[in-house]
Amino acid sequence: MIELEGVPELVDPVMVAAFEGWNDAGDAASTAVAHLDREWKGEVFAALDAEDYYDFQVNRPTVWLEGGTRKITWPTTRLSVVRVGGEKPRDLVLIRGIEPSMRWRSYCNEILGFAHELGVGMVVILGALLGDTPHTRPVPVSGVTSDPDLARTMDLEETRYEGPTGIVGILQEACTHAGVPAVSLWAAVPHYVSQPPNPKATLALLNRLEDLLGLRIPLGELPEDARAWQLGVDQLAAEDSEVAEYVQTLEEARDTAELPEASGEAIAREFERYLRRRDVGGPGQAPGGHATESGDVPYLRDTSGGRTRPPKPQRPEKGRPKDAEGDAAPDDKPPAGPDEDASDD
Repeated sequence: MIELEGVPELVDPVMVAAFEGWNDAGDAASTAVAHLDREWKGEVFAALDAEDYYDFQVNRPTVWLEGGTRKITWPTTRLSVVRVGGEKPRDLVLIRGIEPSMRWRSYCNEILGFAHELGVGMVVILGALLGDTPHTRPVPVSGVTSDPDLARTMDLEETRYEGPTGIVGILQEACTHAGVPAVSLWAAVPHYVSQPPNPKATLALLNRLEDLLGLRIPLGELPEDARAWQLGVDQLAAEDSEVAEYVQTLEEARDTAELPEASGEAIAREFERYLRRRDVGGPGQAPGGHATESGDVPYLRDTSGGRTRPPKPQRPEKGRPKDAEGDAAPDDKPPAGPDEDASDD
């Protein structure tokens, strides 16, 4: 039985979840939820029992010292709540954890139990995948759902993916069967620079979440981090002619594919975003306070301030396996696609 003592009555709550591991290329999704929790000072109100869902030989606990006393942090999934202010205040229930090792159905049922008790109206699950996308262009973010009505009303794709899935796909389908509206947002991370962190992909997910929920998300230093990341990858790619040529090929393919995007609908969407954030402002943001992830301003920044440069891009490999959407699959993961974790498994 779920007990929620100390949790106030929530206002129009939405659950936002992300899981480290298979569904989290570049740690982009889990970092996005961590950003929301940090910026809005989330308060943890529950944690799932680690014994029920994790193999500790796969996800090992960590030992740390506090005042000379050794303590242990167990891998688990934690739930916190944040209040989003503004003209129409609402609450977000944030879920952040590691993809479980076992008992996925029980795991999802427990999360849905919290959603039911808290009166959650919609679940949004963030994910990130590796793909053939250039780091120099805006990060593609796909919004998918299994609900045809939700797809139509919220301008989302209705999933058609078939194949291996992760906890994101299982949770989304569990929500669908339980009658809870659920959406997955997927950011595509360049496979040749897949090591975390990837602040540009994290920023893209947060921007898409803003559009989906009509929120203003405080971005902090994330726009600056995204610029520094891109400049660092630019410099490292320029040192390897093979990688530079490969990136140029991806850029040409991306630019050709996106020519139809210069539409009235796309312009209207950007203008609505500007209006929503015009009173925020701040360094590292476009007019109106929106981060320049959209590509309107080049990512140029002096990295002499001591920020860590990203790892050297990996050389593209010939004959890489392709995913369900034609993207290159990572060597250490099953093939992935933007609809992947909305599987009908």
